Amino acid sequence: MPPATTCPRRATRCRELGEFDLIRRYFTRPTPRAVLGVGDDCALLQPRPGMQLAISSDMLVEGRHFLSTVPPAALGHKALAVNLSDLAACGAQPLAFTLALALPRADAAWLEPFSKGLLALADAHGCELVGGDTTQGPLNICITVFGEVPPGQALLRSGAQVGDDLYVSGTLGDARLALEVFRGTLSLPEAAFAQARVRLERPTPRVALGMALRGVATAAADVSDGLWGDLGHILQASGVGAVVDASIAIQLLAARAYLISTEAIFDAEQLLDYVLAGGDDYELVFTAPPSARHAVAAAAAQADTPVTRIGQIEARPVGEAIRLVDGQGAPILRSLSAFDHFA
Repeated sequence: MPPATTCPRRATRCRELGEFDLIRRYFTRPTPRAVLGVGDDCALLQPRPGMQLAISSDMLVEGRHFLSTVPPAALGHKALAVNLSDLAACGAQPLAFTLALALPRADAAWLEPFSKGLLALADAHGCELVGGDTTQGPLNICITVFGEVPPGQALLRSGAQVGDDLYVSGTLGDARLALEVFRGTLSLPEAAFAQARVRLERPTPRVALGMALRGVATAAADVSDGLWGDLGHILQASGVGAVVDASIAIQLLAARAYLISTEAIFDAEQLLDYVLAGGDDYELVFTAPPSARHAVAAAAAQADTPVTRIGQIEARPVGEAIRLVDGQGAPILRSLSAFDHFA
């Protein structure tokens, strides 16, 4: 990692654990796949012959993307998971990543679990930490991830075709439930909250599914800002519209069975809003032709990840690109939007 900008008024703990001390202690490891890792001004990567590089970058800012109370190990996991989710949406295999980290102070009690959570997920996906930057400042985590994909096989947002089936992986809306518990707007029993909290703080990037969908899916995106908004990106890039069956989509909420029983707190419309626009799901939304249904099922089985067909791609309508319908095909009027980082 290159030198960071120094601060003339470092906290006492920062003086105890210097910049290069923390890099060596928590973030320097062997990199058998990379040509050169942490320690020089640049890292050196060598993709396999014939492969293209896939590159993505995400920033997490305290108070904007995560709560100050999140455990550091979970934060380390999520910081990398959101980037791996981008690689998954592209069908790329993880290769390496860099970490730029601003810290209020160099606190060993925080850094150790953070680095362990980060590197445990990196090891699970064979993704090596090869460089980055550190400095003092408000807590900010920026990761750039590198992957590789065969030429012409990357999953893009722009390939959806009229008549394609519309799918989503895993479950949606549970991360939003956990967030509302933290905000104090609702309560859940301990077991239900624990399940939802994992979805919020330790999302599972669907890397294996993305790779299995190469040559099968026509378009894909990761669901980070809510299904409604991220599906909208596919539709915009592909110049098409979509119809979504609300009676199927609402089943995607893992905690739905409990919530339906607490009618005084929730109703079906609120649950549907969490599924469609809750955000922080880090699942994949993708399209594939009806002729590929067996191939989609095989990809899901190979990746050990459930997928659900929730609708279909259609010609782009005038007005809203997404039509929401009930189980009988009757329209449902909804005003939804994706998470906006500047709203």
